Amino acid sequence: MFVEYAKEHLSKATWDYYAAGADECCTRDDNLLAYKRIRLRPRILRDVSVSDTRTTVQGTEISFPVGIAPTAFHCLAWHEGEVATARATEAVNTCYITSTYSTCSVEEIVAAAPNGFRWFQLYVYRDRKLSEQIVQRVEALGYKALVLTVDVPYTGKRRNDIRNQFKLPPHLKVKNLDGVFQVTEYAIPANTLDPSISWKDVYWLQSLTRLPIIIKGILTKEDAELAVEHGVQGIIVSNHGGRQLDGGPATIDVLSEIVETVQGRIEVYLDGGIRTGSDVLKALALGAKCVFIGRPAVWGLAYRGEVGVREVLQILNDEFRLSMALSGCRNVAEINRNLIQFAKL
Repeated sequence: MFVEYAKEHLSKATWDYYAAGADECCTRDDNLLAYKRIRLRPRILRDVSVSDTRTTVQGTEISFPVGIAPTAFHCLAWHEGEVATARATEAVNTCYITSTYSTCSVEEIVAAAPNGFRWFQLYVYRDRKLSEQIVQRVEALGYKALVLTVDVPYTGKRRNDIRNQFKLPPHLKVKNLDGVFQVTEYAIPANTLDPSISWKDVYWLQSLTRLPIIIKGILTKEDAELAVEHGVQGIIVSNHGGRQLDGGPATIDVLSEIVETVQGRIEVYLDGGIRTGSDVLKALALGAKCVFIGRPAVWGLAYRGEVGVREVLQILNDEFRLSMALSGCRNVAEINRNLIQFAKL
């Protein structure tokens, strides 16, 4: 319902921007299809009269293991933009990862939801001073972690955005960067992201801040091992919603190898393709501590702003609780790999 409503009510260019994948959209679509290939092994007669969906991320308790992934330009979907998203996540008590490319400033977001639990998604710019200033701003505002996106040395080729010549309408701004850049290509400032970014920049970021650093965009066990070796506090297994490299794996399909490599040394999260409560259950059974939703939050926003985002989160929470109970799990600690049916060769 939320998807249909958004498609009908958003402009074609805005819908295409949010819905787009890179190139032929194989990876975008596979993110969803991969969940349908996974089967659960439910256990019965386990007394599921009382269930508890709470968990913790980086030591902070959240009401259930679904947070909001960083997505750009919420004001395109709803006039209040990120302020509405922040209020909804505060009300539901979960984690909201604010995008660098927000159409509200980090200050406005904090003022709207002063008690919200937030992380900040960061890019490394050619002008390192700019990244440094943003880090200082969000740390002072009480953001609890930095999420470093590492899969965008260059922007993926999103064909519809090129056809539509997509850019932000004149009345909207990337508020966190206001006055610093002229926004052009894909509504992202051209030639500002630094393609020379490497592991040494993780050390650089650690030197600037006491906040935990979480790396978003890891898809292999080799990079997961390097992340642990470089002392980061978490990994988000992510292919950028299928918007960067087309032909990469669905995130749920690589989660196992990454979890096995990390072996509990740091927390592993996942985004991409989560649409139902049983998707959440499958991701947790395969070792994710928490999952994050991107497009579904935007569809909720397009439907009814704060109320719509709350509704999307509530539906996922209810579905997750039901899937847990029907699988014989009373709390998240009871969810493990035994719930997953691995195909017999």
